[in-house]
Amino acid sequence: MRTRRRRRGSKLTTVNETSAGGLAIDPERECAVLIGRLDRSGTLLWSLPKGHIEPGETPEQTAVREVKEETGISAEVLMPLGTIDYWFVAEHKRVHKTVHHFLLAAVGGELSDADVEVTEVAWVPFADLQHKLAYADERELAGKALELIEAAKARLTPRSSDEAGD
Repeated sequence: MRTRRRRRGSKLTTVNETSAGGLAIDPERECAVLIGRLDRSGTLLWSLPKGHIEPGETPEQTAVREVKEETGISAEVLMPLGTIDYWFVAEHKRVHKTVHHFLLAAVGGELSDADVEVTEVAWVPFADLQHKLAYADERELAGKALELIEAAKARLTPRSSDEAGD
């Protein structure tokens, strides 16, 4: 969804954009799928898959669609991770972008970088996410996701009879 407005005295039109995406994981293999895009200098930057919300879509539906389009992986939303809000200038416009991120579980598909906007895709071990992700806000969300995954694993791990107080 995009909206435009012009500020008085400003030479640039402000455009509001809303996107969605997230961290799609394979919990059994303890890895997540990331996309790599080349920046203007030719450096490969790894990030979470995401894209614009289409008319009639919910952010959750967009996250599932974008993960599939950009990585080839089919996924289901597990929970919201948070929202990243930032500004940038593109095509003589000030863009205010809001991105809704979700934790998703991979349920099928084949890893593919068929999307023209994506240079590479890769399964990245959980332990490598913090140094692989290019953007601090996404590293923070990935850290939150890993904490949630660890907490869930701890709840699902059977305790021995000594720990249970038997």
